[in-house]
Amino acid sequence: MDADTVASGMTYGSGGARTSVAIVDDHPVVLEGVRSWLAADPRLEVVATGDNVDAVLTVGPADVILLDLRLHGRMAIDKVSELSAAGQRVVVYSEHHEPSTILAVLDAGAVAFLAKHEGRDHCVETVLAAAADRPYVPPSLAGAMVGDRRSSRPALSDKEREALLLWFQSMSKASVAKRMQISEHTVKQYVDRARIKYARAGRPAATKSALLARAIEDGLIRPEEIGTYRSYASPDRPLP
Repeated sequence: MDADTVASGMTYGSGGARTSVAIVDDHPVVLEGVRSWLAADPRLEVVATGDNVDAVLTVGPADVILLDLRLHGRMAIDKVSELSAAGQRVVVYSEHHEPSTILAVLDAGAVAFLAKHEGRDHCVETVLAAAADRPYVPPSLAGAMVGDRRSSRPALSDKEREALLLWFQSMSKASVAKRMQISEHTVKQYVDRARIKYARAGRPAATKSALLARAIEDGLIRPEEIGTYRSYASPDRPLP
């Protein structure tokens, strides 16, 4: 990617048909390293980089925003909420990868979480999955969630778990209904029931990413069940 403009800590690139990514990080070395990782993949185009979210987005919306959680000495969870509410796909990456932090950013609306110590392949795959509205479970998320068992784990029926698993595997609710030989309305009921059970347990999961994280955390879904399916799931299969 050839930079068109470099000013005030920001770099803008030309638009294109590839998945566009904006990167926000206040450490220049990290910023340049991640930019080079993503720019080297022909499926991705880095359209803006910088240390300030609002300034970076003056170039226009990107398909995915890769956001450092800690900017200029403060946690930016409120910015995750703001961007998500505006319809942006936000992938948070951070050195803070405690389970409580991961769940907080997913509850705030982030579509994915990536630890900074994870390498190029996980970074690229997480961004591509986010752009296609597919789940992707990198090791930090899997390890943090699997390692935490809580007494407030809700009891899901076999059918609720099956519906959730198929939905997490990038299938639309209509496709889940066809696979399970039930109505799409019933699939929606299964998903809604799971959300209600988590809310009653004091652990709400308003977004799909948050619900996936809760299910992995409680051992209801295994990370490999998502990763295995990803190898043959259609990347452009629609999600509701």
